[in-house]
Amino acid sequence: MYQKDKLDQVKEAVEAFETKTAAALEKRPERQEKFFTGSGDEINRLYTPADIENLDYTTDLGVPGQFPYTRGVQPTMYRGRLWTMRMYAGFATAEESNKRYKYLVEQGSGGLSCAFDLPTQIGYDSDHPLSEGEVGKVGVAIDSLADMEILFDGIPLDKVSTSMTINAPASVLLAMYIAVAEKQGVSSDKLRGTIQNDILKEYIARGTYIFPTEPSMRLITDIFEFCSKDVPLWNTISISGYHIREAGSTAAQEVGFTIADGIAYVEAAIKAGLDVDTFAPRLSFFFNAHNDLLEEVAKYRAARRLWAKIMKERFGAKNPKSMALKFHTQTGGSTLTAQQPENNIVRVAIQTLAAVMGGTQSLHTNSKDEALALPTEDSVRVALRTQQIVAYESGVTNTVDPLAGSYFIESKTTEIEEQAMEYIKKIDDLGGAPKAIDQGYIQQEIMDASYDYQKEVESGKRIVVGMNKFQIEEEAPKDLLKVDPAVGEMQKEKLVSLKAERDNAKVEEALAALRGACEGTDNVMPFILEAVRAYATLGEVCGVMREVFGEYQQSINL
Repeated sequence: MYQKDKLDQVKEAVEAFETKTAAALEKRPERQEKFFTGSGDEINRLYTPADIENLDYTTDLGVPGQFPYTRGVQPTMYRGRLWTMRMYAGFATAEESNKRYKYLVEQGSGGLSCAFDLPTQIGYDSDHPLSEGEVGKVGVAIDSLADMEILFDGIPLDKVSTSMTINAPASVLLAMYIAVAEKQGVSSDKLRGTIQNDILKEYIARGTYIFPTEPSMRLITDIFEFCSKDVPLWNTISISGYHIREAGSTAAQEVGFTIADGIAYVEAAIKAGLDVDTFAPRLSFFFNAHNDLLEEVAKYRAARRLWAKIMKERFGAKNPKSMALKFHTQTGGSTLTAQQPENNIVRVAIQTLAAVMGGTQSLHTNSKDEALALPTEDSVRVALRTQQIVAYESGVTNTVDPLAGSYFIESKTTEIEEQAMEYIKKIDDLGGAPKAIDQGYIQQEIMDASYDYQKEVESGKRIVVGMNKFQIEEEAPKDLLKVDPAVGEMQKEKLVSLKAERDNAKVEEALAALRGACEGTDNVMPFILEAVRAYATLGEVCGVMREVFGEYQQSINL
């Protein structure tokens, strides 16, 4: 991209600069000997065209909306429309969460994002012994279609886009959502939204898995096939780097491990007989936003470029939409501190800027009090207002990819892409993401990175404002949101009433049909849909699949 004689001049100028700077440093040294990104990569004092001398504008950057999508997946990005401000919410009962959803819509949220409680995430009803004490705590409790009807009461599903953070039982929650839409008179081909449906990262970093890898991958590809025909506007998976980063990974590991998971899903779908351009346009991704603004921007750009190349060169995708990496972002929960929680507002603002300047398609901003409890309405409003201020007042939405051409940004984008590709090659050598997970490789890499980070915080080498430096005397936090322990009993009573009022013979018939589909090779989605229409509970549906598929057991010592 640069003429050789000009680059030689630049290199000579840099050498002169470094010589002059070395003399100046004897009188006025820098704050520390070396500087590093949030992921621990060393940062040069100065970046110039010499650091990106091999960058080719046409093949490495291009224009927004075209391969390799480094500069964004839409030609005009936020000049055309802003990202979806999709606030993640859900707690206690469906009634309480419904009120919060309506509040968020009133405050200007453009999309809903459902948080489910732990029993729901692992396929247990609220009356299961393992659910005791966890009902409604970290999300909303959904036991049946009846709860889902309440959750979306008064919310027209043909007018909103809904994301559901659900993985192992994603097929069941999606079926419930489709059934609710039917009751509203909305056909499935009008529904827009996303299910996370990313089971591989559950084995890696989060732990809310149910079934072994093989039947889990079957469920995912069944969803791909079903939605390609019946719910064509739905994003069938949100391949998640968010939880990988929350577990302690570096930025490059987040990209590398997430895309390796994406490769595994594409391979599984192709093996199941699906054409790549049939399902790939509905794949989406989910990334974290941490505090190192420039590294994060480079991370998103690197991920887009890497995915585009893989889909085109490795899988032979022809449809441009198959190559365009679309992603949702959530600001970094692990970066929030319980100490001086007001500081978290500033952290989230920086992370919001990173996601927006990196080209996200939708965004959830964490609330200041989430290191302490579920967020209050006031703190949620401030988090949403943060997005709105960036959108309407900061000016960063007025041009596409505003940091493009920065010597540092372009150098870091290439560096992260290369580091991520090295991880992908290693995972390929191990037999792919599922086998790398079974061997503990990915988990160990994340744990090592997390350990290094924690050592730096504890030693004071890495400063976390208000936690290990600039501390103050603080009173105990007040006015935190607390979930009523009675929620569990309320859900149990709902289940008793449901089972007394529904057609139990119809439920048994639907569950028997589902069992037959699980034991055979039919796509399970139509059978799950029939079961939830009959008001079979989440636990009953997952119970059938548990009996047929078994349960995943971690068999490695990490």
